[in-house]
Amino acid sequence: MKIGIVGLPNVGKSTLFNSITNAGAECANYPFCTIEPNVGIVPVPDERLEKLNQMYKPQKVTHAVIEFVDIAGLVKGASKGEGLGNKFLSHIREVDAICQVVRCFDDNNIVHVDGSINPLRDIETINLELIFSDIETIDKRLEKAKKGLKSDKKYQAEMNVLEKIKRALEEGKCARTVSLNDDEKELIKDAFLLTIKPSLYIANISENDIGKPDNEYVKIVKKYAESEGTQAIPLCVKIEEELSGLDRTDKKEMLEAMGLKESGLDKVVKVSYDLLGLMSFLTAGEPEVRAWTIKKGTKAPEAAGKIHSDIQRGFIKAEIVSYEDLIREGSINAVKEKGLLRMEGKDYIMQDGDIVLFRFNV
Repeated sequence: MKIGIVGLPNVGKSTLFNSITNAGAECANYPFCTIEPNVGIVPVPDERLEKLNQMYKPQKVTHAVIEFVDIAGLVKGASKGEGLGNKFLSHIREVDAICQVVRCFDDNNIVHVDGSINPLRDIETINLELIFSDIETIDKRLEKAKKGLKSDKKYQAEMNVLEKIKRALEEGKCARTVSLNDDEKELIKDAFLLTIKPSLYIANISENDIGKPDNEYVKIVKKYAESEGTQAIPLCVKIEEELSGLDRTDKKEMLEAMGLKESGLDKVVKVSYDLLGLMSFLTAGEPEVRAWTIKKGTKAPEAAGKIHSDIQRGFIKAEIVSYEDLIREGSINAVKEKGLLRMEGKDYIMQDGDIVLFRFNV
C-alpha cells in the first residue's frame, strides 16, 4: 500500500519524508527540489509485537509496513501542465492514499511559494488541481458511456454515478465526499479518480507551538479535514526529523521533555494504516513474531494466503486466540485450559490482533 506525501513546494514534505523513513531525501529551501518521487518503506508501530517478543523470545520480529512516496511540490495550473504538474498528477495516480502537508507557522526565513501563510488557500490549491484533473477524466468517461448507451443500457448506471460525482467536483468538493454505495464504487473503480483517494492532512507547526493549544492555522486545517470526514494531525516536522535520528532511549526522553506520549510520526503512520482500511493479524512462535497486513473484512482463507498461497489453497481451519486473552492469561497453554482458543472456518472474518495458526493440507 502506497501513501503519497503531497503539498505546495517548500512546506516540509521532504523533511517529513526524511523523518518517517530516515531515507535522506534531498531537502532545500527552493521549489521543486523533489522531482522524481522518493520512496520509503515504513514499519507500522505496534506495541503488541514488543509484548509478544518478550513472551516468545523469537529469532525475529517483523512489523507490518506502509510505503510512503515523497511527491514533487505542486503549484496552480498543475492540471494544465504548470510547474511539474503532469509528473505530480501521474505520481499521485499511483498511490492508494494522500497525506497532504500544510504549513501552519510563520517564518520570514522560509519562502512560501505564494508569498504568505494561508492554510485554507494552500489546501484548496492542491485539491482544486486534482479536481480539475478529475473533471477532465469524468468528461472523457461520460463521452464514452454516452456512445455505449446507444447499444447497451448498462452504461446508464455508470453515467448516473459519473454525473453525481461531477456535480460535486464542480462545486469544488472532492469525489471522496460523495456518498456512494458498493455498486456505484465498483462502476467507477477503473476511472482512477485522484480526489476519491482517502486523504490525511498534516499541519506543520513550529517548535514553539509543540504541546500548546492549536494555533489559528491548525484550527482551520482541522475544520477543513472534518468537513471531508478525515483527520488533521498537527506536528512539527523539524522536531520529528530530529527525533527520528535518536535511539529509543533518547527519543523517549526527548518526548517526555516535550510532554508527549508518542511522536507525531508514529501517529501519522498508525492513522495512515487505518486510513487505508488496513489491520494486522499476528503469528507468534520461536522462529518469528510477525504482523501481517490485510484489509478489514478479510476472511480467514484469504488471510492465510498472505503467508503462502499453498496455505490458502489447502485451508482447513484457523486456530485463533485474541491478543488480549493471550496477554491476560500469560501463555498459550493457559489460554487452552480456559477454552479461549477458537477453531474458525472459511467464513470467519479476521479481527485486528487475532493471533493465528492456520491448519492446511499440503
